[in-house]
Amino acid sequence: MSRSTTAKLDWLSIILYFLLVGIGWINIYSASLSKTSTSLLDFSQPYGRQLFFIICSVILIILVLSIEAKFYERFASIIYIASLISLLGLFLFGKNISGATSWYSFGIFGLQPSEFAKAATALALAKYISDIQTNMKLFESQFRAFLIIFLPALFIVPQPDPGSALVFASFFFVLHREGISANYLWFGLITTSLFIGTLLIGSLAVSIVATVVLIIAFIISKRKNRRRKLTPYLVAIIFTTVFAYASNYIFNDVFEQRHRDRFNIVLGKTVDAKGIGYNTNQSQIAIGSGGFSGKGFLEGTQTKGGFVPEQHTDYIFSTVGEEWGFLGSTIVVALFVILLLRLIALAERQKSQFSRVYGYGVVSVLFIHFAINIGMVIGLLPTIGIPLPFFSYGGSALWGFTILLFIFLKLDSNRINEW
Repeated sequence: MSRSTTAKLDWLSIILYFLLVGIGWINIYSASLSKTSTSLLDFSQPYGRQLFFIICSVILIILVLSIEAKFYERFASIIYIASLISLLGLFLFGKNISGATSWYSFGIFGLQPSEFAKAATALALAKYISDIQTNMKLFESQFRAFLIIFLPALFIVPQPDPGSALVFASFFFVLHREGISANYLWFGLITTSLFIGTLLIGSLAVSIVATVVLIIAFIISKRKNRRRKLTPYLVAIIFTTVFAYASNYIFNDVFEQRHRDRFNIVLGKTVDAKGIGYNTNQSQIAIGSGGFSGKGFLEGTQTKGGFVPEQHTDYIFSTVGEEWGFLGSTIVVALFVILLLRLIALAERQKSQFSRVYGYGVVSVLFIHFAINIGMVIGLLPTIGIPLPFFSYGGSALWGFTILLFIFLKLDSNRINEW
């Protein structure tokens, strides 16, 4: 890696990355430290393995930044196809861990290809959208972009790993930035609201409420424009009714019991502090007990008592809340927000569409992980099992996010050559 390359890198983003990784490791150390621990590189402990993963990440960063920026655009399709093959290979060679066949096993270490598929999909989407023949105003181009997004998700869902598959929906923010109609986002928001409404008040009630709202909307719009036709509103009424009853069927007959339980707990329909809701309940207790300034490093009673299962992975933020309190939690959230805002600014200053689209892909993936993980830990969202970027324990997640971010930083460092 040349000196000219390092000089052009966005060092604010790099500093934020290492701050988050470092703070994450400190909390993993606290959550997994035992009386028998002997050294920082004790591979029998999660914090020892995570430190090894961090060291490997530095090597990955050097490799990613050493590769010519044009390589990522030129070979985006090949990288994407390779990621799809790695996902398909799990059905033949994958190892089942905690009920999901999402890993390739290499001795005491495992590799989760879905974490790397996010960067591959971001590259492929950027490559397709930046193609001169692509027009995102046309349905044909939109359909192909949807296909690029959903293919990895379709391979991930049967593992089963619905949480990782859900992350790919974040790429719709990228499509919206590149000119796709906001109606797609509104459609997603409305269908999500209808689904939640069905769970809360039932299919019949949702159908009635939606029908009344649409009738009122038609009457108001008719007064403003007498040529307004009734047909779109009738179609909307039929759709909402069918969707409400379909949602009820999916929830009761397609979802597994554990998924139904998680939704019911978040919606307040079920209280199961000792069963499926145990993790979330204990996480809330840990965060709440931290107060304003926290109990102090290694002083968390919930953390030291092991009350939150797998606290060093998806629930690592509960350690922050207990030991560092509201103040420490706010600092961590602020670091993530600053990083996301910085990456948006970098994406907007790109000279090539490929780099801009990829940059927004990075922001979208990081944001959805950040928002869902913290929402899950504090009980606002169902537990779906996705890591907090740069924070949660796991080599695949850390390496996947590192590659995702530093490919963009490499593209950004080369932007002056894109004129």
